[in-house]
Amino acid sequence: MAGIFKRGAETPTSDTAASASTAPSESSDASTTTTRTRPSVSVDQVRTRVAQVLWALCLVAATVLAVAALCIAVDANQQNALVERVLELAKVVDLNVFTLDDGIMAFTGDNAETKNALVNYGLGAAFYLVVGRVAERLVRP
Repeated sequence: MAGIFKRGAETPTSDTAASASTAPSESSDASTTTTRTRPSVSVDQVRTRVAQVLWALCLVAATVLAVAALCIAVDANQQNALVERVLELAKVVDLNVFTLDDGIMAFTGDNAETKNALVNYGLGAAFYLVVGRVAERLVRP
């Protein structure tokens, strides 16, 4: 009767009922050892994880460029450590294509620095989003 209330216990058959009645109160589960195997990782799982990491990296790069453009547009204090760090990261991420001085588009005149930042860093952010999504779709199974 005690075996009925155990979790995962099966209904006794004629062979197990006879052995259960002669056995002490402990079941034979304690005497058998189960070996646990390490769960196998499939290729699809690895490809999915790599695709997620690629998308995350491109998303971070796009965010850095967008925040840097915003910092320049609102004329943030460039002596601030956080603003300085974001602008340094943006110079690394812009691939020397979307630079402020010699980027895709170069504006002159009033608010030229703000226009250059918004257009060039904006194009760079859009580029990273497109490349990241395409790379994710190519790698994901």
